[in-house]
Amino acid sequence: MKVGIDSYCYHRYFGEVYDHQVRPSRTWSLEDFIKRAKELGVDGVSLESCFVPRVDKEYLSEVRGVLDEAGIDRVWAWGHPDGLEGGKNKKEFDKMLGNFEHARDVGATIMRVTGSSLMFRNEPHQEQIERLSRMFETAVKTAAQYDIKMAIENHIDFNSEEILQLLKNVGSPYLGVNFDTGNFIRVLDDPVKAARKLGKHVLATHVKDVKVLESVPADTWYFFSSVPVGKGLVDVKGVASALNDAGFDGCLALEIDSLHPDYAGEEDKVVQESITRLRAIVKDL
Repeated sequence: MKVGIDSYCYHRYFGEVYDHQVRPSRTWSLEDFIKRAKELGVDGVSLESCFVPRVDKEYLSEVRGVLDEAGIDRVWAWGHPDGLEGGKNKKEFDKMLGNFEHARDVGATIMRVTGSSLMFRNEPHQEQIERLSRMFETAVKTAAQYDIKMAIENHIDFNSEEILQLLKNVGSPYLGVNFDTGNFIRVLDDPVKAARKLGKHVLATHVKDVKVLESVPADTWYFFSSVPVGKGLVDVKGVASALNDAGFDGCLALEIDSLHPDYAGEEDKVVQESITRLRAIVKDL
């Protein structure tokens, strides 16, 4: 198993600042992120497509060359913020299919996708799963043509049993899971149990650790806010062990979204501390 990082860790630097956050004094380019990933010595990166400034072949080939030279694996991450909107957005479905080309150009063999989001979590889940199943039954044909596997993220929408149902409905090796530890907590699903249930389907990960932010209502999405790995509620070692038992040998890719106020403005410090902790976890497996 390897250690990686998702570019969303630095979302404020890329210009996505939540209403409750302070805008940073600096901004980053994709090149800045890749430079930092190289400095951190990670094995892999997940590149959020929303933070990629250009998707022409020339530019993505340049990015691919830099990552290849550094020996860094990569996942192309499509679907922020709301993905397929519970299977109701055909335009986004077409965009998703178009992203296979970008994933190929950057040298990714896995593309993170999102079927829904927290915006739709209160809409009937079975109806969403049925619509998404039909969409992904079509999408896996394109995935097979590109030989790029889709990894659907639990995106503060579905629990592990619902994700498993979707995978069974589609029944293709070209659809697996982008396992997000913190997002399972956010729908009150135990991440370790979820890892045991979904382990053989996991293609990629987002490793979040979170703790309660008592100053906001419990139904606020960041009631469980990001903290360094090992400082929150998630048994990351237990998740890693379950995934290891299932044969997962990809990256434990750190992701940070809404930082807990205890760490406000300290993304890079949290990243460094978390990467160190993830390396120790991997070493102990």
